[in-house]
Amino acid sequence: QVQLVESGGGSVQAGGSLTLSCARSGYAYCMGWFRQAPGKEREGVAFINTGSGSTYYADSVKGRFTISQDSAKNTLHLQMNSLKLEDTATYYCAAHNLWSTCAPQSEYKYWGQGTQVTVSS
Repeated sequence: QVQLVESGGGSVQAGGSLTLSCARSGYAYCMGWFRQAPGKEREGVAFINTGSGSTYYADSVKGRFTISQDSAKNTLHLQMNSLKLEDTATYYCAAHNLWSTCAPQSEYKYWGQGTQVTVSS
């Protein structure tokens, strides 16, 4: 069983930065972040293979967001820079322990409770 606890959301002005963190218990092969804004579909943002460290980013965040892990602490981070109004959403940490792709299309079985990120002008 994998448990995920997010932290680090908040409010920031456009152009600012925030870092989200996700503390994990249990084994995960892939971890990542999804987000969902009101009235919009859930979007896969960034993902990492916990073993190889390979990463995947949505086009909308490439060059602005960085996913990383602290293996010793079983913690996932999402550094978000140059935030835009359209980045406003609830961000969810997710994980799976299947030996398959880490792309957002994978079956992410484990989810955190979500943390709100609000970007204002």
